[in-house]
Amino acid sequence: MLRRINQVLPELLFGILVYGILIQLAGIWFVKDSLHYTTGLWIGIVVAIGMAINMAIVILDTVDALSEKRSSRKASLYAVMRYIAVVSVFVIAWYFELGNLLSMFVGVMGLKVSAYLQPFTHKFFVTIQEKSIFSHKVKKR
Repeated sequence: MLRRINQVLPELLFGILVYGILIQLAGIWFVKDSLHYTTGLWIGIVVAIGMAINMAIVILDTVDALSEKRSSRKASLYAVMRYIAVVSVFVIAWYFELGNLLSMFVGVMGLKVSAYLQPFTHKFFVTIQEKSIFSHKVKKR
């Protein structure tokens, strides 16, 4: 389903999750309050995943609007709403002390890291797919 929205979206989400796991494993040993660190980090990861999905949908809508020669002010509106939502999540987490805000920010930055590493993630996915396709061809013989 995610591949129908955007070809690279599953790879981007995979990268965000791997980033979250690596940051969790690396950072958990260096903080005093591991519960707040963990909850902040994973709230940030969930926000990054939500932002990635929202951006992919907005890109798809914008491309459709441009192909039909319609105005696409929707993209700007969704960008503003996306950042308002992120700031709102940070304010709610701060007010209710749900997690460490710094680790939450690090989690949200998983979107950026995953975007930069997406070419490598794509190569990994292609390699896995080629191996599975090749193994199916060998089994049929």
